[in-house]
Amino acid sequence: MKKICDKFTDIKQRKEGEDKSRHESKGEKKKMEKRVKRAVIALCAGAGLLFTAAGYYGSHIPDSFYVEPGEKLELSMYPHIEQTPSYLAAAAVNQVYPQTRQVSLSLFGVIPIKDVEVHCSQAPILTAGGTPFGVKLLMDGVMVIRVEKVETEDGEKQPAADGGIQKGDIIRYINDQSVMSNKEIQKIIDGSGGQKLKVTVNRGGNEYETYVTPVYSKLRHGYCAGMWVRDSIAGIGTVTFVDRESGSFAGLGHPICDSDTGEIVPISSGEAVPVQISGVVKGKTGVPGELEGYFTTEEPMGILRENNKCGVYGELTSAARTIYSGKEYKMGYKQDVHEGKATILTTIDGSIAKEYDIEIKQVDYSSSDSTKNMVIEITDKELLEKTGGIVQGMSGSPIIQDGRLIGAVTHVFVADSSQGYGIFAENMYDYMGAEK
Repeated sequence: MKKICDKFTDIKQRKEGEDKSRHESKGEKKKMEKRVKRAVIALCAGAGLLFTAAGYYGSHIPDSFYVEPGEKLELSMYPHIEQTPSYLAAAAVNQVYPQTRQVSLSLFGVIPIKDVEVHCSQAPILTAGGTPFGVKLLMDGVMVIRVEKVETEDGEKQPAADGGIQKGDIIRYINDQSVMSNKEIQKIIDGSGGQKLKVTVNRGGNEYETYVTPVYSKLRHGYCAGMWVRDSIAGIGTVTFVDRESGSFAGLGHPICDSDTGEIVPISSGEAVPVQISGVVKGKTGVPGELEGYFTTEEPMGILRENNKCGVYGELTSAARTIYSGKEYKMGYKQDVHEGKATILTTIDGSIAKEYDIEIKQVDYSSSDSTKNMVIEITDKELLEKTGGIVQGMSGSPIIQDGRLIGAVTHVFVADSSQGYGIFAENMYDYMGAEK
């Protein structure tokens, strides 16, 4: 009986041990399942972040780039983005543009981002500016800066407004006669005798015709159309770079706009004249500073031919070409620009440019505003002491980084004059008219 009881006890103990082992095994299995589940969730979350990042880069990276012959596309701001050949599209592209290829960009070489076109082009060698110049522009027509009412014997009338004329319009012709100055347009209105005038207007690049009937003003004792116009503009800017071979130059890095309308001033002719900087109004919070200067001669140093969204462009005179000096730099393409230390060349006294330290705080390849491609901060103690940072008239000052001319100063932050925007040199060069 004792043996039977002992045997029964052994069986019971073995069963209890097996049950305990089975229970522990189930516990370990559940723990393992939890670990696997957490790993899968983490992996999915990581993959989701990667694909989200890929989508972000896809919308912020341009569709085309320039690179020098024999070089591969590398984005200084995004070293984790790699390029691989896009074999499916490359053959078709190369048949049309022999110097163009299509490549695929991917995150860490794994997650696809987008295909971009890469144009093979030797970066130009440019003479850095930093010197001030005076801007004298004659408009291509006259710009309407204000529309108003005219007091007549029969009460107030608004002939310009009634004819559909708006602030910012460019009047090109009156009765098919070209008008280029305020005097010309006033002479036509004075001699109208109150008869209807056909007016050809350019608005936003589109030209149309309308009719304006001048009225006799009680105050002026003459005929008026009820509008104020501007025919010329003058100011000070900074030369960004010169193509020594052609004599072409670019400056400002942003358009010259009318102070009343905010519209880009269309030019029929213009001159760049030498300037001497005589002083600086120091910038402070809420109030941008300003370079003060004067034209040293009426003899132009160049002819201005274009005023567009990326700056003012022209050609130096033969005399100015022989005396214009400056250090030559290879132009940096937009993908060469990165956050970190850089310098600007600018003139705050006399007419000689000097180099000052800055920090590039942010680079935006995708900026819809082609004049605001980077955020810069003045860090040079001397420049901060004398100007407070970026001031009006400094626009166009070239930005140098890693031995390349990569951009120009364009705007100042009113809330903090030590900071502002810069434009890519590539954007300015695109509008110079030189072939790449």
